[in-house]
Amino acid sequence: MSVVDLNKETAVGHDSHGHHDEHEHHELNFIRKYIFSEDHKVIGKQFLITGLLWAVIGGALSMIFRLQLGLPEASLGWLKPILGHWITSDNKLDPEFYLAAVTMHGTIMVFFVLTAGLSGTFSNFLIPLQIGARDMASGFMNMLSYWFFFVSSVIMFFSLFIETGPAGGGWVIYPPLSALPQAIPGSGLGMTLWLVSMALFIISSLLGGINYITTVINLRTKGMTFDRLPLTIWAFFLTAIIGVLSFPVLFAAALLLIFDRSFGTSFYLSDIYIGGQALDHVGGSPILFQHLFWFLGHPEVYIVLLPALGITSEIISTNSRKPIFGYKAMIGSMIGITFLSFIVWAHHMFVTGMNPFLGSIFMFLTLIIAVPSAVKAFNYITTLWKGNIIFTPAMLFSIGLVSVFITGGVTGIILGNAALDIQLHDTYFVVAHFHLVMGSASFFGFMAGVYHWFPKMFGKMLDEKLGYIHFWLTFAGVYLVFFPMHYQGITGFPRRYYSYTAYEMFGGAYQDLAFFISIAAFITFAGQFIFGFNFFYSIFKGRPATLNPWNSNTLEWTTPIHPEHGNWPGEIPTVYRWAYDYSKPGAEEDFIPQHIPLTETLSSNLPHETDALNGIKITPTH
Repeated sequence: MSVVDLNKETAVGHDSHGHHDEHEHHELNFIRKYIFSEDHKVIGKQFLITGLLWAVIGGALSMIFRLQLGLPEASLGWLKPILGHWITSDNKLDPEFYLAAVTMHGTIMVFFVLTAGLSGTFSNFLIPLQIGARDMASGFMNMLSYWFFFVSSVIMFFSLFIETGPAGGGWVIYPPLSALPQAIPGSGLGMTLWLVSMALFIISSLLGGINYITTVINLRTKGMTFDRLPLTIWAFFLTAIIGVLSFPVLFAAALLLIFDRSFGTSFYLSDIYIGGQALDHVGGSPILFQHLFWFLGHPEVYIVLLPALGITSEIISTNSRKPIFGYKAMIGSMIGITFLSFIVWAHHMFVTGMNPFLGSIFMFLTLIIAVPSAVKAFNYITTLWKGNIIFTPAMLFSIGLVSVFITGGVTGIILGNAALDIQLHDTYFVVAHFHLVMGSASFFGFMAGVYHWFPKMFGKMLDEKLGYIHFWLTFAGVYLVFFPMHYQGITGFPRRYYSYTAYEMFGGAYQDLAFFISIAAFITFAGQFIFGFNFFYSIFKGRPATLNPWNSNTLEWTTPIHPEHGNWPGEIPTVYRWAYDYSKPGAEEDFIPQHIPLTETLSSNLPHETDALNGIKITPTH
């Protein structure tokens, strides 16, 4: 970076300092401080708590349909006080509710837990702290982003209790099921509430994304150049760009779907018959919806995955006591993933009858995206190699992410091949793939982030022994649940089927496998309550945290244990180095925080050893 660029960065830093000087601190009442707060740290915790509550609901729904799949002949009358009329007179799960449970589980976990819960929590909490800013660019917009999400959550939650049930038809809500209110019970009011909820959710995501991008570009402290940003910030920044560019397309798709449902248009409908009666729809195509949905749907994979990968980068480097391997390659791989995520969406549509030549283009682009993903996996492993590893619960979850990311990524190469995908499409092989590479990997990153930054969030330490139990139950459970699904998929098990007992080819050993998966799922879900107890107990009764419990280099650990609104009580620290100066030859400690001047270290062999003001390399003194 040139001297001119560095001077620009310095000017940005001075603006962030001066902005704070104009504030007059005054005591806020409880509602303004903890409910309608504009403090990014409080808003991050609001996203976290809401996301955790949704994770319990989404997980409970998956337990309901795993009961049906694993024990199809069992009596479920004991669930009648909870599910009411969705348990039939012969004590079986209603098939309509089964489809609705699958739909709501996918929606909740993808959007409300892994998008809002993961990205909303850590982007809000960490961006100002790690770039050296007092707060987000707009505290009011930040507050609105949470409350749009909250209202969206309330509407989605109430849809679970209406007479006709919540939305059915799968979390991708393909027409015509989603476009015709009279098609099935799950196409009625529940689907309308789903669409309204998602519209509000998209507004929340856009408000947050615009804020994140603006904050990273404009509010970095003095010396915090782009090539000194922690990889967490790069991940949140690029995730926000993906969201701002892709979520409006889903908004448009949902808007056209509302028109088809309520105003008689035919964007997605043509030549529809219900009960032998021809409906007045001509000229539309459900394939159009698939194009619009997956233009968001595939970038959405990386909206939930990139923040987890950024969190993992920070934690693996910190707990390996080594500089992250290939810092610039990691940034380049994330930028490559960001770009490629927008041009591979039709690999979800190989079976829609698309031109085989066009399919080959999307197949090629899909296989190419494995390259930057492999770069990240290689760099994680190389950072771990010969590191002085500290196995904290956060580190274990980060290593677990690398494991499931590689396992799930390998099956992605298989599904990216059009000829193979045509055979495996809509089978349990697909379910196994995306639950490993997207769902489980992102969840592991989420948990790693909570364990690592809990001391900064709440000023307390989580219990490590409970953390270890939580990790091993989750890690083993994830593989025991999703790995066998690959075998089910290869044999042709279709997804979203209510029961397989009517099909002779799926009987016997395959039903035994479904039973095994369900038992593993129940144990894994139960294991999450260990974390829930640890989390809420530690907030109130946990061991008090120290200022920098992990001996980390990033700026958030330079704030007080309980930072007020504004983060730093005095001047914001100036940054002199990158975030990964661990185990530096000649240094007295095995970590050197970013705000320590270069002249205070004995060695300048690592990258980024450049004076923040004049661009001159500093020669160490002896």
